[in-house]
Amino acid sequence: MIISHKYKFIFIKNRKIAGTSIETYLSKYKGDNDVFTPINPPVEGHVSQNYRGLFNPFNEILSNANSSTAALSDFIKGRKFWNHIPSRLVKARVSNDVWESYYKFCVERNPWDKTLSQFYMWKEWKNNINTLDDYFANGIFPKDLQRYTLDGKIAVNKIIKYENLSHELAEIFHELGIPWGGSLGVRAKSGFRKDRRPYTEILNEEQIEIIADEFAEEIRIMNY
Repeated sequence: MIISHKYKFIFIKNRKIAGTSIETYLSKYKGDNDVFTPINPPVEGHVSQNYRGLFNPFNEILSNANSSTAALSDFIKGRKFWNHIPSRLVKARVSNDVWESYYKFCVERNPWDKTLSQFYMWKEWKNNINTLDDYFANGIFPKDLQRYTLDGKIAVNKIIKYENLSHELAEIFHELGIPWGGSLGVRAKSGFRKDRRPYTEILNEEQIEIIADEFAEEIRIMNY
C-alpha cells in the first residue's frame, strides 16, 4: 500500500494484481514522507518506509467492535499501515483532508484468473495444497472487495482492470505527473504459474461456477 504525499495519491493494494510490481516501480519516485508498506519476502527495488506510527484506535473499536483486537494489536506494535490494509482503516488513520483530496486507486482482476494465480502460489507455499481439488476444499478465495469499498460503496476514484493494466496506469500516472515509460519493468512474484492456458481449459464447470458465485459482486462491478 502506498500513500504518496509527493504526488497526492493512495494506492490500495489488492492481491494477485501486480501490486508489488506497481509498488516497486513507484519506489523510484517516492518522496521522503511517503508511506510504502513492507512485503515478505522482500523484492529488490521495493522500498518500505514510514508505515509505523501512532494512531487513535478507539474510533475503530467504537465503529466496529469485531476489529477491536486487531486495532489494539496494530496500536501496540506501532503498525499504522500494512501491505493489504483495507480502505476503512486507511481512512481512519489519515487526516480527513488527505483522504478526501488524494486520488485513490486499486487494481482488480478477472476472478477466475485471479483464483488460479492464488492457487499456483499456494501450491508452492503450502504443504496441504497440491491440486485444484485441495484448493477448492480449502474454500478461501482472493476476495478484495472489502479493501476498496466502504459501507457497500466504492471507496476509490478508479479501479483499474488488470487486463488493461499498462494503459490505465499510463492514464493515472499522466494525471498525477508520475513518469511512465510504458512498462513497470518488473514482474514480482509472477513465476508461480507455469500453466498459461486460459482458465476455461484448466478449471472444470463446477469450479468456474463456484468462483462466479464467490465473486458475484466483483463481476457485476467490473463487468466481467
